This record gives sequence, C-alpha cells and structure tokens, in this order.
Amino acid sequence: MTGADYLLPLRTKLRSMRTESFGADPAGARMERIRRSPQFVDGAFQNPVGARIRPSGSTVEFAKTYFQKEQRVLRTPNGGVPVHPTTLADLAAPPVSGLRLTWMGHSSVLAEIDGRRILFDPVWGERCSPFPFAGPKRLHPTPLSLAALGPVDVVVISHDHYDHLDLPTIRALAGTDTVFAVPLGVGAHLERWGVPAARMHELDWNETATVAGISLTATPARHFCGRGLRNQQHTLWASWVVAGPEHRIYHSGDTGYFPGFRDIGAEHGPFDATMIQIGAYSEYWPDIHMTPAEGMRAHLDLQGGRPHGALLPIHWGTFNLAPHAWAEPGEWTKDAGDEADQPVAFPRPGEPFEPAGILPVEPWWRALSPVLARPWRLSGEQGGSDRGPAPAARGDLDLAGER
Repeated sequence: MTGADYLLPLRTKLRSMRTESFGADPAGARMERIRRSPQFVDGAFQNPVGARIRPSGSTVEFAKTYFQKEQRVLRTPNGGVPVHPTTLADLAAPPVSGLRLTWMGHSSVLAEIDGRRILFDPVWGERCSPFPFAGPKRLHPTPLSLAALGPVDVVVISHDHYDHLDLPTIRALAGTDTVFAVPLGVGAHLERWGVPAARMHELDWNETATVAGISLTATPARHFCGRGLRNQQHTLWASWVVAGPEHRIYHSGDTGYFPGFRDIGAEHGPFDATMIQIGAYSEYWPDIHMTPAEGMRAHLDLQGGRPHGALLPIHWGTFNLAPHAWAEPGEWTKDAGDEADQPVAFPRPGEPFEPAGILPVEPWWRALSPVLARPWRLSGEQGGSDRGPAPAARGDLDLAGER
C-alpha cells in the first residue's frame, strides 16, 4: 500500500476489496434512470406498502429457536431429496398443451411457453453466498447441468439476493445467446459479470419488454435487495408476468403479502400457472416473505378471487434459510390447497409437468421428514396469515444472510 492509498475514502477502499460475487453498484446513466423511477424515494427504492426489511424481535430468542438441536434436525431432510434426473428426452418434445414447467429447486424454474423457453432465477451454484466456503449449501444436487438444459430464449431475474442471482450461473449463461430481463439496477451486476448491455432488458415496475413474441412485465413485489452488509436499496426487486400468444404465467420472486396481487391479476390475469414463494418465512420477518397460507391467498388474488390454473410452490426445499422445518412449506401448502380447492403441483426437482395436464401431487417430502405438527390449523383462519403477531420488537437482529 502506498502513502497515497491512505488518502482514499474508506468507502472506496472497501469497494476495491469486494470480490466479484458482490456485483457492482449502479452508476452513471443507470443511476440517473434509477433516480427518475417513481419507486425511488428519499435515496432508495421503496415497497408498494410499508415493510420492515430487518428481522425484528430478540436476538437471544431467535438464537434459542434457530440453534435448538431438535429444530436443527427438522430443518434438513433425513435422506436424499428425490431429484428427477431430467434428460434431453424430457424436454425434447414440445409440450402438448403449449405450456410446461420444470422446477429445478428453490425459485429456479424452466418455463416452456408457446414455443419459447424462459428460465427464472437460475441458481446452479453450491451455496447462495458470496463465498464458496460459507453460507447456505444446497440440500440436493441440480437436476441437470446448464449445458444439458439446452438453449434458453430469456433469463428472468427477480432480484439480486444470492439465492436468486448466482455469479457462476450467470457467467455460464453470459456465454450463450440468451437475453436477460432484470429489474432496474440489477443490470450493473450482470455487466460486471460479462453480460453485454445489448442483451439486457432492465425494467421498472409495470414496464414490458417483448422477446421473440413473448412479453415480460416487471410487476410490484414487497421485498428488498442487496448483496452486502451495506445495503443502499439501489437495485429494484420484482415479480414477473410472462405472456405468450396462448398462455400467461406469473413468478412471484420473493415477496411479502400485499393487496397489489389483486391489481396485478386484474391487469394481467388470470394465469394458467403461478409460481409462488411459500418458504423461508418467519415471524421475525413477516413483511418480506409469505407463509403458505399467504401464498395461497396471493394466488387466488391473482386469479380474480377464485381457484384457477395451477400453483407451483417455489423458494423451498433446496436451501435452509429460515427457522421453520424443512418440510413444513410443502405440508402447509398442501393443506392450504385442499382447503381452497385449488390445484397445486408438487413436482420433485427436475420433474416437468404441464399445468393443463395431470399434476404431480404426491407429498414426496414426507419420506424425508418426521410427522410435523400443524400449528397453522390452530387459529381457524382460512386463506390468510395464520402466523399470529410478530414478536415484540426489541431492536433489530443483526443477521448477515440475505433471504
């Protein structure tokens, strides 16, 4: 280090030490566009309704819950997750109905819609972390390699958290001809990782891009962003509506429940299928992730208030990101679907299905989990939040993980 280095601002020094996994901050013309966004207020992107983005409650109480031996055991499967070995034969023939979904685990979904292939939130890395040696590790392997997946027309990213935007995966896809659709500001990360600006559509909420006859609309969500401890909220988060000539689908990204689902459904629905986040919820962060009951309510809102289409639960089963039992999101969502008379698909990771056909409904997770208590049934509420009030706030929990 030279003498001149000591004169650099601390922020500049810290930024120079960040590894590539942290991505890049928006700057220049991109930052000017961000400042013009209706969502950017008081120097940061804002949620459609108020949301507490830091965990609330007692750090001590959270630690007791999180590190209790019995709870730790419940947070991982007690055997190998039955991954479907997706093959070229599975995906070679076009879907009979024109729409096929393949859940690859967590929030990664391959959607084949009206002759095009859309890949949502692809994460093929071993850990959702900026470091290869620490952070949440996969609980099951990827069903197939990215190379075996074949050409993809569009890669859609919901936001820049590590379990949705993965450096090694993006780098691999950057070497193909695919186009990327991302929320406003996220393009800064992609450019640093080798994606040309000419192959990106960077959208604000309610903006639409059309690629190969498929429209992609960024729609509101209730969440937050960031890939470091110093989080400026300068990259947007979004849910996505994808519409072809014959079919419409919706991907929630990460979101807390909010009334805006009804508005999205009224403008863009109803949908042949929705992919809804139903995992990594907690009473310590009730505003930024949905419980399965809230996810079901969101699906029904999107469908005009009635059961319609198929619901594919996402954001569960692949990474351990919350205190709840590993199998609880599947079990609770199954109950919520039965109560609402709403068809829900429960594919094994890598198992393709057509929403208009026979849905995979076997509760495969039960073979890997003890019988779970059903606290969500105790309140008697149907279709809403059964979680009860959040713990009384006694300061913010200082958790480094981005959910």
